[in-house]
Amino acid sequence: MQSHKDLKVWQESMTLVTQIYKITEDFPKHEIYGLTSQIRRAAVSIASNIAEGAGRKGNKEFSRFLYIALGSLSEVETQLEISQRLNYISHIEDENKRIYFIRNMLANLIKSINKP
Repeated sequence: MQSHKDLKVWQESMTLVTQIYKITEDFPKHEIYGLTSQIRRAAVSIASNIAEGAGRKGNKEFSRFLYIALGSLSEVETQLEISQRLNYISHIEDENKRIYFIRNMLANLIKSINKP
């Protein structure tokens, strides 16, 4: 691996961030410091933790940051569901597919770097 940018999971996470920013542009203005800010920060955290972990020394630290990315991914999934229930967005199927894909890639990457 040359850089975190070479990781497919990082690339997919960056696409998810872009999707989240576009979706939240149309959220009600009263949510700017609430749900809009929360879901954006969680989405940014996914890609950021993958990058930070890849830049650390050793697989143990990398694995720890990948687990943090998994937690942030679950936050985004939950916040999308909340947004849908509040009728801020109507369809989240595409985002849920990407989340599922990213979750699987993170889990597989964690397994591969934690092999003895």
